[in-house]
Amino acid sequence: MKFSVRGSVRHRATGAALAALVLGGGVVGCSKDSGSESPEMTPAAAVAKAAKKTEDITSLSYRMTGRTPEEGRVKAEARMRMKPDLAMSMKMTALDQGEDGTAEIRLVDKVMYIGGGAAAAKEMDGKSWMKFDMSGLDDDALGGGGAPGAGTADKNPAQESTFLTGSKNVKKVGTEKVEGVETTHYKGTVTLDQFRDSLKGEDKATREKREKSLEQYEKMGVDKLTMDMWVDGEDHTKQFRMQGAADKGKLDMTITFLDYNKPVTVEAPPAKDVMDLAEMMGDLEG
Repeated sequence: MKFSVRGSVRHRATGAALAALVLGGGVVGCSKDSGSESPEMTPAAAVAKAAKKTEDITSLSYRMTGRTPEEGRVKAEARMRMKPDLAMSMKMTALDQGEDGTAEIRLVDKVMYIGGGAAAAKEMDGKSWMKFDMSGLDDDALGGGGAPGAGTADKNPAQESTFLTGSKNVKKVGTEKVEGVETTHYKGTVTLDQFRDSLKGEDKATREKREKSLEQYEKMGVDKLTMDMWVDGEDHTKQFRMQGAADKGKLDMTITFLDYNKPVTVEAPPAKDVMDLAEMMGDLEG
């Protein structure tokens, strides 16, 4: 994650964006429905119930650890707000890249900031943040990858856990504590085609949100996932793990949800510490 003129923009954007992508998780809603799995509820039904609760999430915070195909070992913590507008703050570390492996990404008012601390400041005239102005993009373009990192900026990370609803062999493993919370552990395998087929019965809005996640995995060359999912007593996904083989290596990420539907505030970095990508590119062209 070094900030050379030619390499830093691409590496920071894709590295942070990939971390955010894999963060996608399956999680929680705000419904107050019944508690833990009833005796007659099948594992598939329990997983589907938890997936349904992802639709009402307005904000969340989470932690991720694991390995991505391109970055190697990573860890990160993030906060995201989906409503009333998009905002995100994430700090990540690529553990195999030494001192230069730390980055922070923020999305505020349709502006993406990617920061690299002191390592970035050495390469950018003392400025430690790079700015990508995406204000000219509508929400569809913002979520569709119209700018570096934009493809993951508006994704509700909870959508990834819904993949397990497409599994044909989901089973209950047992009960376990996650972060001190009692959960039921489910496990299964699912191909991307199976998940896509499972969306046919969903309403249009739900189908479109979940299909966004498929595109990212297809780009990585992943066609099959092994998934573990831990559901708490309120039918919220407390944690999930995704494993698969990608074109460039192994994907193995665990997402733990720390909070949800709580206020999330994200602030832009101080202007004096920010380098505008558009201005920098204009200077290079000149």
